[in-house]
Amino acid sequence: MSLKTILAAAAAASACVCAEIIRELHSFRIVTYRIESKKLAGIGENVRLVFLSDLHNQVYGKGNKQLIEKIKEAKPALVLIGGDMLVGRKKKSAYRAALDFVTELVKLFPVYYANGNHEQRMKENPKEYGGAYQEYKAALEHAGVHFLENASCELICKRCRLRLTGLEIPTECYSHFKKVRMPKGAVKERVGEAKKESYEILMAHNPTYMEEYLNWGADLVLSGHLHGGIVRLPGGGGAVSPAFDFFPEYSGGHYKRGDRDIVVSKGLGVHTICVRLFNPAEAVVLELKEG
Repeated sequence: MSLKTILAAAAAASACVCAEIIRELHSFRIVTYRIESKKLAGIGENVRLVFLSDLHNQVYGKGNKQLIEKIKEAKPALVLIGGDMLVGRKKKSAYRAALDFVTELVKLFPVYYANGNHEQRMKENPKEYGGAYQEYKAALEHAGVHFLENASCELICKRCRLRLTGLEIPTECYSHFKKVRMPKGAVKERVGEAKKESYEILMAHNPTYMEEYLNWGADLVLSGHLHGGIVRLPGGGGAVSPAFDFFPEYSGGHYKRGDRDIVVSKGLGVHTICVRLFNPAEAVVLELKEG
């Protein structure tokens, strides 16, 4: 094979990869996972939740109309938000697209919101980020959004008791290039004890600390943060996390750990590393069933 042929093939392959990246950056899909548990006894039929994470101000159609229409088609009982809907940058934090989207969403469904690292660092560092988070949260609470900031709420669905918890982990646990050990007992210290009589849904943005979440007592862990591993290997998992960890264990998808479930969203948007390859953005539908 001549050098000219090799170069032409390489150029064609590069063009195809670039085209695919552009396509994936401007589209999303709906993925559905069935969640079955004995603790969901009495929940009834066709109970769906929608889980959204890592929008980062992405817009799919004017006012995110395309995304809202797909969520409406799922007919969820609740919409759960797992954080990083906006982009937190020092003195330049942007939240308008996220605010408009969630405000429209709560007109249609009950919305429960747990923070990601972007919201959390904006909240915890007002000197660096100004009052953007406080303004954002106040507007959404006024619209009817329920924020779960190291807090829980209990909901009754038919004859089943669901408990939703939003966890904010120590900010140092979002460090790049290395995994920082989470202090022992940090989850319990922040959100209290899990209740064995309820089906515990824990929204914990960073999936790196899955053992800590399961040891706390979560029946279903909902995470995001890793954007699907940015580039996914065909037939495999994510290649690299936004924190530059290679081949993260929980990069995106539905995982079983005994009788408990883990769902990690690949997210709806990007920031900083604006690449998706073999890694479509997604909104997640959870179908709850008695197991």
